[in-house]
Amino acid sequence: MLESVESLLAEHARLEASLADPDVIGDPDRLRDVNRRYAELTPVVTAQRELDSASGDLEAARELAAEDAAFAEELPVLEEAVATAEDRLRRLLIPRDPDDDRDVILEIKAGEGGEESALFAGDLLRMYLRHAEKRGWRTELLDSTESDLGGYKDVRVAVSAKGASEPGSAPWARLKYEGGVHRVQRVPVTESQGRIHTSAAGVWVMPDIEDTADVDVLHPNDLKIDVYRSSGPGGQSVNTTDSAVRITHLPTGTVVSCQNEKSQLQNKESAMRVLRARLHQMAMEEAAAEAKEARASQVRTVDRSERIRTYNFPENRISDHRTGFKANRLDAVLDGDLDAVVDSAVQADEEARLAALAGEGE
Repeated sequence: MLESVESLLAEHARLEASLADPDVIGDPDRLRDVNRRYAELTPVVTAQRELDSASGDLEAARELAAEDAAFAEELPVLEEAVATAEDRLRRLLIPRDPDDDRDVILEIKAGEGGEESALFAGDLLRMYLRHAEKRGWRTELLDSTESDLGGYKDVRVAVSAKGASEPGSAPWARLKYEGGVHRVQRVPVTESQGRIHTSAAGVWVMPDIEDTADVDVLHPNDLKIDVYRSSGPGGQSVNTTDSAVRITHLPTGTVVSCQNEKSQLQNKESAMRVLRARLHQMAMEEAAAEAKEARASQVRTVDRSERIRTYNFPENRISDHRTGFKANRLDAVLDGDLDAVVDSAVQADEEARLAALAGEGE
């Protein structure tokens, strides 16, 4: 760990000097990259300084404890401070997800449960929109297919940060844990006898890959692009032109369609944006699987048996089945207060990564 910290401290010092370099200041792209990396390393530098300070205080107290019992009484507190500082630094040195600074494209699809599932998908969408608002993120509806009762059969939304994000606080770093099947238990609006039903909706989260420098350029020959007339619930025509776009990536069979905009060009751009995100996510998952370090899985089928979370309306309870998090404040969570739920996933992920690092060191 010491060698790793020393190299990062040296890199931080070089970046700090670069921020005063006229050549860097005059190059917006380079300046952005330097600022981003500098922001990533600053918490490590701060944590190391705090550890050095705590360790110094503990060493001094130990030397003085032989002569003065008062210093001996302070040792447990100082030892705890050192342990806390070491743990914080250790967590900061966990290998970062390379996509953690990215924005996301989030997809929600209705699953089992018919109209009730579509209504629940709408509830999840509103939850994420409210959460984004609370965190100061921007949201953009890319495409959606509404159900007859006002829910969503499927919906895609882009979530992006306003400006640079602090390490660990960008949309992907927080929302990547939302991928999976979300189960709801409640009395549906279509239920006449007051019986509680269970249904599910699937959530997919992908890094938003808008910068083509970060992905392989999509060759036109690999794409099959179809245009058709947009349609709403029940087949009702949304507009009278063939503006909806469906893009098929022939090598992988990945299909993306968008119809929300009246402009065919805008729908094509949105579809390409989602396609890039899906292909990037597929490539990352394949690479992780080959390295036997697969990410937390995001299920590809919307089946209740593969749930990650349950929303129990009668008991106002939310339960995350991966982390063990439970709270009787479902109403607040659905209003966008997701931080405690996400924090439990972040902590579980960190613990797993720390355990993996400890295993490698043995």
